[in-house]
Amino acid sequence: MSSLSRELVFLILQFLDEEKFKETVHKLEQESGFYFNMKYFEDEVINGNWDEVERYLGGFTKVDDNRYSMKIFFEIRKQKYLEALDKHDRSKAVEILVKDLKVFASFNEELFKEITQLLTLENFRENEQLSKYGDTKSARAIMLVELKKLIEANPLFRDKLQFPNLKSSRLRTLINQSLNWQHQLCKNPRPNPDIKTLFVDHSCGQPNGARAPSPANNPLLGSIPKPGGFPQLGAHGPFQPAPTPVAPLAGWMSNPPAVTHPAVSGGAIGFGTPTNPAAMLKHPRTPSAANPSMDYPSGDSDHVSKRPRPVGLSEEVNLPVNMMPVTYPQSHSYPQDDFHKAVARTLSQGSAPMSMDFHPVQQTLLLVGTNVGDIGLWDVGTKERLVVRNFKVWELGKCSMALQAALVKDPTVSVNRIIWSPDGTLFGVAYSRHIVQIYSYHGGDDIRQHLEIDAHVGGVNDIAFAHPNKQLCIITCGDDKTIKVWEATSGTKQFTFEGHEAPVYSVCPHYKENIQFIFSTALDGKIKAWLYDNLGSRVDYDAPGHWCTTMAYSADGSRFVSKFIVNIFS
Repeated sequence: MSSLSRELVFLILQFLDEEKFKETVHKLEQESGFYFNMKYFEDEVINGNWDEVERYLGGFTKVDDNRYSMKIFFEIRKQKYLEALDKHDRSKAVEILVKDLKVFASFNEELFKEITQLLTLENFRENEQLSKYGDTKSARAIMLVELKKLIEANPLFRDKLQFPNLKSSRLRTLINQSLNWQHQLCKNPRPNPDIKTLFVDHSCGQPNGARAPSPANNPLLGSIPKPGGFPQLGAHGPFQPAPTPVAPLAGWMSNPPAVTHPAVSGGAIGFGTPTNPAAMLKHPRTPSAANPSMDYPSGDSDHVSKRPRPVGLSEEVNLPVNMMPVTYPQSHSYPQDDFHKAVARTLSQGSAPMSMDFHPVQQTLLLVGTNVGDIGLWDVGTKERLVVRNFKVWELGKCSMALQAALVKDPTVSVNRIIWSPDGTLFGVAYSRHIVQIYSYHGGDDIRQHLEIDAHVGGVNDIAFAHPNKQLCIITCGDDKTIKVWEATSGTKQFTFEGHEAPVYSVCPHYKENIQFIFSTALDGKIKAWLYDNLGSRVDYDAPGHWCTTMAYSADGSRFVSKFIVNIFS
């Protein structure tokens, strides 16, 4: 059974316990063999429920598994035998001897003979070794101490004696998140949806009311609230609407608990109109009108001329007059007059720019990457180019043979993406040939080589920075149809996400409170969402137009935009 299925069993155990299904809880513990409930075992031993004691133990071990298990069963059956003798129930004692204790004769025949001889005594306490046997209650307590030591020492019980540390009603929390996710797919979501069943996917009562098919087998483990929210599921109660609407982005329950599990979000992954859609454009690709169903580049399609990426004819960077952030009206139409038209600066890069990014703190510093692999750092205020670097592999001997052979065959390399880290101390460059280079920035014209990663087979189409688990990471995607996550200090690979069926064009990391996730889109127009684990994509749907898109979130994190204004999710 997979680790995820095992965790599901624990969630069900918690749910059953909270619902007071006590017998079912212990039956599931025994049948799954995942958790040995020592408290329940102690109670059954103290109460002398020997059949249940052995039945429960049978879910975790058998008599002949190892010497610890043999000793456990022997002590239990011996106690049952002595109690029958103490009650002078000779027939019961004989039955226990024949059915339960005889199995140990093959391991220690002398011990079995000695136990058998107890039948001949009027009081088994006449046996020297049993002379200190007290009453039944104290004898069970003494035996229980020995049993606990044997269980804790038994390797078969390792990792089965501790129940996971879960927030209360964890399964209910996940169900509410799933309902809320389904609700976001309704065309006209209601403020207070009336959820009557969990047996089918939720809809707001309209046929064909979902905007896209819900990923029923693998939903995104996060919430996407609308202005209304779902009430918390009550114990044994119907699913009733909340009495009053929940505030926007308040979550999927009326009183959401503070959840620390990494797969839970207290907030939302919001789809909506972008605050600044002009900032979303990265490096757009446009399908050919003559051949919209063009084949995807293969993993070794490294030459820039093979890629469906428009190479600019101009070798200058034109900037608008107002270099301060511009706020656009939050509607689905953007009047042309709202955009600045006059050119304030013309910077001569020398080759066609492919990607640009302003420094997150020093907002006049501009990074530029070009179609021949050059990178430049400009101070837009003074029109001074502080740094220029031509493409060069730093350590060719450490690169894969595939990259070395590709560069020998054709040394042409283009910058696909250049981007600053969130604090501006690093910047990354994704190239059309296999590699990513990370520079550290120390002010002025001081940039230094930090990391070089042979990241993908073929082109590296996008790069981004993120902070999962409060650790700076680098996210890349490429022609080999994968997304990879790298530790930003050492370059150690942490995750590889597989599942796209075409080259991955764009990645967009984001977070909501305590949930971190990554959106990705491929050349076949498939959009997927991933958490930082190895459990596969949580969302899989078609981008509008079935074509690759760029993606970004608005500055406040509440809106998600793809394909630069044309397709807005709300």
